[in-house]
Amino acid sequence: MPSGDLPRLRGRLTSLRPVRPEDLPALRAMLEEPEVARWWRRDEWERTGEQSATGFSILLDGVVVGCVQYAEQTDPDYFSAAVDVFVGTAAQGRGVGPDAMRTLIAWLITERGHHRITVDPAADNSRAIHVYEKLGFRPVGVLRRYERVADGLWRDALLMELLADEAAR
Repeated sequence: MPSGDLPRLRGRLTSLRPVRPEDLPALRAMLEEPEVARWWRRDEWERTGEQSATGFSILLDGVVVGCVQYAEQTDPDYFSAAVDVFVGTAAQGRGVGPDAMRTLIAWLITERGHHRITVDPAADNSRAIHVYEKLGFRPVGVLRRYERVADGLWRDALLMELLADEAAR
C-alpha cells in the first residue's frame, strides 16, 4: 500500500499519519536517545523503516513523538501483520505507545482484515513486553539470537501474537 494511500488514524491520545519527509529529522533524533537506541538500531530503521510504505508518525498535540509501523503477510492462507513502535523519551510513560499501537491494531483488524498480529520485542525489554501483554498479546516463544545489536552480539526476542477476536479495543 503506497504511503499516499494510508489513512490518517485517530486514537484516544494520539493521531497517526503516514511518515512525511519533514518528520524524519525528529524521528532520527529520537533513535539517538539512549532509551530508544537501546532497543532500536537507527541504521536498521533507516534501511527498512524509512523506505517502507507502512510507517506512521505518532503525533501528540500535533507534534511528532514516535513511529509505529507494520508489515503484512499477504498470502491469503497466512494473511496477518507484524507491528513495531518507538516513542521518544519525552513522550514515554504517558500512554502514547499503547494508544498508537491500539489504534494501528484496530485498523489492521477492521479495515485490512487481519486475523492475527505479531510483535517481537527484545526478550529483555520488560517494559515493552508488559505493554504488549496489556494490549492482549500472548507470548509464543523465544526467537534465539534473533537480532544483532550495536556491539555485534546477538540478542533474543520474544515472539508475541494477538488474535483479532482477543484484541482489547
